[in-house]
Amino acid sequence: MAQHVRGIVAPGRGAPVEVRTIVVPDPGPGEAVVRIQACGVCHTDLHYREGGINDDFPFLLGHEAAGVVDRIGEGVTDIAPGDFVILNWRAVCGNCRACLRGRPQYCFNTHNAKQKMTLEDGTELSPALGIGAFAEKTLVAAGQCTKVDPAASAEVAGLLGCGVMAGIGAAINTGGVGRGDSVAVIGCGGVGDAAIMGSRLAGAAKIIAVDISGAKLEKALELGATHAINSTIDDPVEKIRELTGGNGADVVIEAVGRPETYEQAFYARDLAGTVVLVGVPTPDMKIELPLLDVFGRGGSLKSSWYGDCLPSRDFPMLIDLHLQGRLDLGAFVTETIALEDVEKAFERMHAGDVLRSVVVL
Repeated sequence: MAQHVRGIVAPGRGAPVEVRTIVVPDPGPGEAVVRIQACGVCHTDLHYREGGINDDFPFLLGHEAAGVVDRIGEGVTDIAPGDFVILNWRAVCGNCRACLRGRPQYCFNTHNAKQKMTLEDGTELSPALGIGAFAEKTLVAAGQCTKVDPAASAEVAGLLGCGVMAGIGAAINTGGVGRGDSVAVIGCGGVGDAAIMGSRLAGAAKIIAVDISGAKLEKALELGATHAINSTIDDPVEKIRELTGGNGADVVIEAVGRPETYEQAFYARDLAGTVVLVGVPTPDMKIELPLLDVFGRGGSLKSSWYGDCLPSRDFPMLIDLHLQGRLDLGAFVTETIALEDVEKAFERMHAGDVLRSVVVL
């Protein structure tokens, strides 16, 4: 029998979000219903509300979530009711050319639940990133549920579902940061700060934070940066080179997604160094670099999508590190809020005075 729950819906481009009654169907084959315990408020949700992703309104927002499996559909064997899970938006298929080559983190055929959640009048909802977790319960593909240690609190565990995983993965999985490396992170919001924590976890010797906000740089230093550069005061390329013996950083992570900061990242890396783009650009943005510089500097220019993560591998490992006191996921939680406060959380996010607001249900 379908269940009726409360959820946050974006009705139209730029319109304030609304608390509405959501109809969640029984899970079909390969699907699961999850009772959401906590969900972070991510910039991607705001992009959905503003129509920056697509125009498939109304959207059921929320995707950075953890909760407990409520029901499972036919053929589901990897999870069971009562399991504590983190939701992900990359349920791998196991059959595409990437999966068959042993690289499921690059799966080219990820999927979501086939059924649609609706409003009470039957209007179909588009769940953000195939999840829709600003709701008391949501319907997902079973492969979007990753079991982790239930000793972790939901409000911190759920953050691995998107932004924190993107940053940590950009450093460890994509950038390959290793012991003794020098790392520069341009943009110290949630993703950039997670990249700083990931670099520290990987054993980087020097971690240079770059931002235009003094407050964000202070936070970055608290989370593991060894140096901070305010790019409104100093040229970040010159300063990064100065801090790395005139050479540039081994790995530069661009967590802004703008042409000018990407160019800074390109010229702030050492010869044969690595640039990782994890900031998300808009479709109109373009970059122009001398091709001779691209050739002559060597190294790698990489993009990191979801931190090149494999949820079944990475989520349990990072939760274990958190429970061991080696990865402070709680440092990202600025405030916990109710469903009704999501619109205010968007305003605080836009003002830049939170790392993460987390809805607790």
